[in-house]
Amino acid sequence: MKIIIVKNEVEGGQEGYKIFADAKKNGAHTFGLATGSTPITTYNDIIASDLDFSDSISINLDEYIGLAADNDQSYNYFMHEHLFNKKPFKKSYLPNGLAKDIDAEAKRYDQVIEDNPIDLQILGLGRNGHIGFNEPGTSREIGTHRVSLTQSTIDANARFFAHEEDVPKEALSMGLASIMKSKHILLEAYGEEKADAVKGMIEGPDTPDLPASILQNHDNVTVILDEAAASKLTNK
Repeated sequence: MKIIIVKNEVEGGQEGYKIFADAKKNGAHTFGLATGSTPITTYNDIIASDLDFSDSISINLDEYIGLAADNDQSYNYFMHEHLFNKKPFKKSYLPNGLAKDIDAEAKRYDQVIEDNPIDLQILGLGRNGHIGFNEPGTSREIGTHRVSLTQSTIDANARFFAHEEDVPKEALSMGLASIMKSKHILLEAYGEEKADAVKGMIEGPDTPDLPASILQNHDNVTVILDEAAASKLTNK
């Protein structure tokens, strides 16, 4: 892993943008994208740049089950608000959270990934070490799958909803096996609340109990951390 430590999320976004720009310059065509607050500064710098994704493909990590694409809490809506409206891609794929047959939708999405190998995948990191919605204990061999969200993840997402009972309890998520197929993985993590997960991911054992630790087995991972998220690392 290549570790980049910055002062704050703004500097992290600048470093993340550089990685996207370098990937594009070097011929990257398919970009795996993430939602949540973590990648926003990177997306902001991309929007402010002259990067052109009109010939590129994006594939998102996940989507809530039960929310329509135009729901203002869906990840489809998030991506349009924070990136696509200003930087449209030739084609953008997201799971369909309203699919009548969720298992069939998962298989469809796996085929999308198979047909469009991801050159650069951006990830955030959950407090419990999840990446995408791959919670602790998730099989390392799984592709896109239906996920029952843990209470800690529901709690973390509740700030985006008017009432906690409105937070979806399930999601469709790209699996760990799918993520590991990406040619280059960029993970960003900010804040002291992520410090334990960061330490486990980088310095702890490779264990299903901390899904992000699987990244130790990938040969091209860049991790951007602010000082707070990096605070418990032994070697900085």
